[in-house]
Amino acid sequence: MLEGILIGLSTAFSVTNLLMVVGGCLIGTFIGMLPGLGPMSIIAIMIPVAISIGDPSAALILLAGVYYGAIFGGSTSSILINAPGVASTVATSFDGYPLARQGKAGKALTVAAISSFAGGSIGAVLLMIFAPALATVALLFHSAEYFALMVVGLSAIAAFAGTGQVIKALLMTILGVIMATVGEGALFNMPRFTMGMMDLQSGFGFITLAMAMFALPEALYLVLDPNRSKTESGSNEIKDLRITKEEAKAIAPVIGRQSIQGFLIGVLPGAGATIASFLGYAVERNIATKEEQEQFGKGSVKGLAAPESANNAACTGSFVPLLTLGIPGSGTTAILLGALIALNVSPGPRLMVDQPEIFWAVIISMYLGNVILLILNLPLIPYIAKILAVPRNFLIPFILFFTLMGAYIGQNNSTELLILVGFGICATVLRFADYPLAPLLIGFILGRMLEDNFSRSMQLYDGIGFIFARPMTMGLLILAVILVVLPSYRARRARARAEGVADGD
Repeated sequence: MLEGILIGLSTAFSVTNLLMVVGGCLIGTFIGMLPGLGPMSIIAIMIPVAISIGDPSAALILLAGVYYGAIFGGSTSSILINAPGVASTVATSFDGYPLARQGKAGKALTVAAISSFAGGSIGAVLLMIFAPALATVALLFHSAEYFALMVVGLSAIAAFAGTGQVIKALLMTILGVIMATVGEGALFNMPRFTMGMMDLQSGFGFITLAMAMFALPEALYLVLDPNRSKTESGSNEIKDLRITKEEAKAIAPVIGRQSIQGFLIGVLPGAGATIASFLGYAVERNIATKEEQEQFGKGSVKGLAAPESANNAACTGSFVPLLTLGIPGSGTTAILLGALIALNVSPGPRLMVDQPEIFWAVIISMYLGNVILLILNLPLIPYIAKILAVPRNFLIPFILFFTLMGAYIGQNNSTELLILVGFGICATVLRFADYPLAPLLIGFILGRMLEDNFSRSMQLYDGIGFIFARPMTMGLLILAVILVVLPSYRARRARARAEGVADGD
């Protein structure tokens, strides 16, 4: 391993590859900031550029830089305008945007930058140490385990439900899963629930739904509730860019826990940064004290640090199955797999032996990339945060423009705009009715993967016997039940304790 690291250092620190790291990070960061233009789109566009470079190491370093740069920069639009164009930054908006509305946009961006850097760096170190061993662990997960993992992800709804809102969150999650069934199914290649519309044959687009659930309702909410714009006029001042010692102490253990958890989730093929960010948020909320739990969703620095650390660590972890097994860990790494094949590189167990300069150079470049991203982002925070100094009346058209542009570019289909507006109006009504929108998006993102893995497991085991036949599957499903039951148990215990105090008085 030491010899491989030395080879990787000499390859990664060449002038060409250093330029590739910087270029990839810059492109990825700015693309990630634009809602709707996620890493999948830009990597697909840049594959011809990467192939034209000729050197497989330099090409892969460039594409990897774009990938984690986009994840790193994706938090900006989530925090500033509540428009998460990348699935893995949806959870970032839950506490990042409330912090921005409180006049703490600079602090939110600082926490996000530090958490992203720490998550990516810890992930890179873990990748360097454990990549060969983790490749064998990933092989233990079959369709049954992935199905159970999706159920654990869906059980995170308890983390996004406030006091007395578990039923509402559950209903929204089920609605999201239902929406994920639109289009071609896993068992039959026949369109379903499309109402005869060809544009729905591939289902609803994630970008469209994310914009409809978060960005568009925000603009409509500002129009329908003008008093809110006036009351927040004082929050436009950019201040409080630094985090306090108390906040640093609070987020340090969160970053450590979620970097490790996020990396391990990223290692699992098919899991990826999205599930890592949701589970990271859910775990930290569930283990927090009652007072801290009240702050989640209202501007908690822990609630912001958890998904940012987890998604960047998972982004690094997803390279384990890609490089060591040739299995894409996410949609983006699937595109990267295509790029590897186009560059005549065969990812798999032999890659470390046959082409160590590629394997280790990519890992070393990830750490370099995270340092470069931190250097690029921290000095720019005061300037990026000034987007909030724009009066709300002028900000609304920009939110609408980026929302519509993101939805159209995502599918290149004008029907998406009609779907966006329809869902956006429904989401605004649900928001006024105090229904949480995050569980719907979780259900939608995980619903398709849940169905695919459940279908494969049913075929392999001729029924639901796979639940009892595989101990790991059973263990994950028990964990999911605990995640759902624990918050209800806590609420019931707190209620009983409050009634006991009242009786004592």
